[in-house]
Amino acid sequence: MASGSSVKKEIGENHDVLRFGVNDSVKGDLAPLHPLQASVHKEAKFWADKKRFGAEATYGSAFNIRKDLDAQILSKFQRPPGALPSSMLGYEALTGSLDDFGFEDYLNLPQDSDSFRAPDMHHGMEVRLGLSKGPICPSFN
Repeated sequence: MASGSSVKKEIGENHDVLRFGVNDSVKGDLAPLHPLQASVHKEAKFWADKKRFGAEATYGSAFNIRKDLDAQILSKFQRPPGALPSSMLGYEALTGSLDDFGFEDYLNLPQDSDSFRAPDMHHGMEVRLGLSKGPICPSFN
């Protein structure tokens, strides 16, 4: 079953819950977690395709290609570690998710924690460049 340090899942073997988790099985990979989740994804994909088709009919195919390239560029942008966290503002504005407000926007903020320590920008850049080991910030274990 295991070759070296990698663990591979076989289709015929029993699912090991302790090793792979509750939802990480072959059946979990093939089937959606919940019927409501499948319908939400299906409807979101339908409206995204409809919006894409309308933009292509109005502005031409180059508009969608340019939008995809901008999304790839903006999704990779990150601010260096330091006092201000990366917010991906450009990507959120491009995709329209700037207007969505979920519970993760105001609950469980690391700044509100009693054990929060400000990150060291110098150490964070050393970790990102591969010059140091360890987490970028001691608060993010």
